[in-house]
Formats: sequence, C-alpha cells, structure tokens
Amino acid sequence: LNCALVQTSFVPDEYWQALEPRGLLLVLCVLNVSNYGYLTWEWENGLRGYSYPLVFASIYKVLQLLAKDDVQLLIWVPRLVQALLAAFADVKLYSLVRHLENAETAQWVFFCQMCSWFTWYSCTRTLTNTMETLLTSFALSYYPLKGSKMGSSYKYLTLVALAVVIRPTALIPWIPLVFNHFWQEQKKADLILHKCIPVGLVTVGTSLIIDRMFFGKWVLVQLNFLKFNVLQNLGTFYGSHPWHWYFTQGLPVVLGTHLPFFIHGCVKAPKRYRIFLVAVIWTVLVYSTLSHKEFRFIYPVLPFCMLFCGYSLKQLKTWKKSAAIFLLLTNLLPALYTGLIHQRGSLDVMSHVQQLCNNSYQSQASVFFMMPCHSTPFYSHVHCPLKMRFLQCPPDLTGNESYIDEAGLFYSNPLAWLNEEFYSDTLLPSHLIFFSVLEQEISSFLTLKGYEKSATVFHTHVPQGRVGSHIYVYRRKAEMNH
Repeated sequence: LNCALVQTSFVPDEYWQALEPRGLLLVLCVLNVSNYGYLTWEWENGLRGYSYPLVFASIYKVLQLLAKDDVQLLIWVPRLVQALLAAFADVKLYSLVRHLENAETAQWVFFCQMCSWFTWYSCTRTLTNTMETLLTSFALSYYPLKGSKMGSSYKYLTLVALAVVIRPTALIPWIPLVFNHFWQEQKKADLILHKCIPVGLVTVGTSLIIDRMFFGKWVLVQLNFLKFNVLQNLGTFYGSHPWHWYFTQGLPVVLGTHLPFFIHGCVKAPKRYRIFLVAVIWTVLVYSTLSHKEFRFIYPVLPFCMLFCGYSLKQLKTWKKSAAIFLLLTNLLPALYTGLIHQRGSLDVMSHVQQLCNNSYQSQASVFFMMPCHSTPFYSHVHCPLKMRFLQCPPDLTGNESYIDEAGLFYSNPLAWLNEEFYSDTLLPSHLIFFSVLEQEISSFLTLKGYEKSATVFHTHVPQGRVGSHIYVYRRKAEMNH
C-alpha cells in the first residue's frame, strides 16, 4: 500500500545512485541485458560503490531470465523489494521493544513508526539513505543492550558494516553505540580480534573486490566518499545551510507532530535507553558541522526516535487515545500529499518519454531535458536505447573558483545558450522537456525552430527558482509527420 501510494520524486539519488548505473553494470557483468545507461561524475571519481546497484542489477537480470523485463516491472519491482525490507525492519523494531519492555509498549512504538509521515514518504524509495536506515533498524534489534537476550555482536556488527559499505555515513550513529558496547564488554580483546576485525575485513574486502571488478582498479570508495563530503566539504556545491539547521528545521520537520512525544519520551524512558538518545544527538551534531544539509541525511536516527515516542504514548494515561488520533491525522495528510501530489511531474513526464520507445521513428527521436540536472530519472524509467541528454552539473574538483557547470551556463542565458548549442537544425532534438518557468524566456527559439507543446504535466504547488509548477513537453512539428 505504501509503495503504491508514493508516486512522487524526492531527490535525484533515488535513481541516479541506485538504478541508473545498471546499464553499465550489466554490460560489465556480461549479463547482456542492455548496452545503454549512465554513470554520474561520482562513479567516475570513485565516490560511489557498485555493491548497492548490484542488488538491483540482479533483480533486473532475474526479470530478464523470466522474460518479464517490461519497463513497468523494472520500475516497480525494486520499490516492492525495498517495501518488503522496510516491512521486515518495522517488525524487527516491534520485536525488539516487545523483548525489552512488553507487548503494549511495542505496539505503541510500532504505531508511531507506522504513522510517521517521513517514514511513509521515504521507506519504499531506492535511496542509499533508506537502505542505511533499514540496516540500522535490523542492527538495532541485535544490539547487546543491557537486559537484552536477543543481542548478537556478530549480527549487529555485520549489519552495521553492510550499511557502511552502502553509505559510509551509516557509521556516524553507531559510533557511540559501538563505544558503549566496548565499554560494557568484559572480553574486550575478544570483541576486537574475533568479531570487529573479521566482520570489517570480510565486508570491506567484499566491497573492494566488487568495486575492483567494475572500476578496473583498486578503489576504496568509502574513503573517497568521506574525503569529499567531510574532509574537503565539497558538498557545499549543492547548497549550504547554517549550523543549527538540523535542530531548527531538519529534525522538527522529519519528526513532525511526533516531536513533543519524542521529548516527553526522552524524559520518561529508562536510563538504559539513554545511549539511543546519545546516538540521535551525536548524529545531528556531526551532520551540523557539514555545510550541505538535507532531511534524508538524518533519516537513519528516526527508528531511535520512535522508541522514545512509543514509550511516551505508553506513559500517557488520560490522553492516550486522543494523542494517538492526533498523531494519525496530523501525519496522514502530509504523507498523502507528499506521496501522491508534491513533485510528481518528474515521474509522470517519463511516461511520455516511454511512448517514444514504441514509435516507429525511435531511432530518429531524441530527448533533451532542459531542467536542473537529474530532475528526472533516466534510462531506469525508459528501458530502450533512446537518445537522451540532460544539462550536466558536476562539481569542480580542481579548485577553479570561477568554474560554472553546464546547467549554470544554460540558466545564465537560456536563449543564447540554445542558439549557440543548436547552430544547425540537424542538431536539434525531436523533443524538449523543461519546467514551465522557462517557457517565456525561450519562446522565440521554440517558435523559430518549429516546436509545439505536446504535453503539460503537473509537478508542484510550490514552484521555486528554476523549478516550475508544471513540466512541458515540446516536439518539433517535423517529427509529427513521421
């Protein structure tokens, strides 16, 4: 249900760091599925590993072997797999609390998790942050908390290591937890020598081998990722926020109306759960030191927060039912709006692009996305060797302060850029796709080159900057005669 009711786009990484690399992946694996695909600059510079996309590449291969590699299945099956994993993670969270406390507390924690608008919005997406969060939930269920009989050092350390392989920042919330485990562990040498080191060597070693296969050389992507985002802080290329953003906006928005219950739960929860609160505060503090901030970065601490929210509801006496109804109603509306309406144009417009694959003039058709780069999915939602292009926006890694990416050059003067880029009619794409805010500025080019509007797609009620309320599809009149 959750998977079906989330039909909007969140951030480009949902596709570009998980599903889009599949084309090259499958070619390199000699799986003979496709000879098209796209890798962003992160892959070219060794900032992303192939372990996570390999999961989806395997799914695509199974669909191909079953002769079910239809474009709709290729779009939905990865999300269904993600949804099943999310459901399993929720059940593990319930089991953990039931084991540590009782069935009633577990039910309230489960209820809080189920009606969290941000969990609903994110848990079925193929984001590395989502998989990081799910693996964190799995690991949490095996964490050797005082009084827990489910604890397993091997299991939780392995799950944490897998999360770090997929997204190195997964280590951040686990630093205080691992130190707490080490502090309480009586056999400290055994923990390090027989558990931490073997688990680390196997998981990182496997990741290294997988990346060696695809990069053609030894690349430690986890180190490159941390160097780029933490040591060099180059993520600021994609925007920066004040240090307090996670405290004043990030966490309050992600928690939503759960916030007062989270605070109440922090006060009421037993002392043994304080380590989870330390993990939340530590994570938010660490991320606050980085200039580039996003809501999804703190998604992995949400399961920790739900423990406190559930404990808060359990402690309420007279207002328990009213609080539950309040949480449900105040989370239902934002969940449905963000899942069904806000930013849905990025996905809806791809159905118009898919139709070009079925037309007889597919070999002559070409699409140019004149939008902020990575605004839409790419071949993962088309599944045919259609000629497509979008505005590039890789950051400069050479230290050139006057550097401007292709998208920046385009938006500085769209009309001049188009006239210079397409100086000959033979270079013109058959279809142009762009946000409505751009239409008036390039109207003379569209008229002169014989383009006419063929589709209008709703995107958002809150257009900002280069992102308009609608997405327009224009095609050349000459193409309509084919």
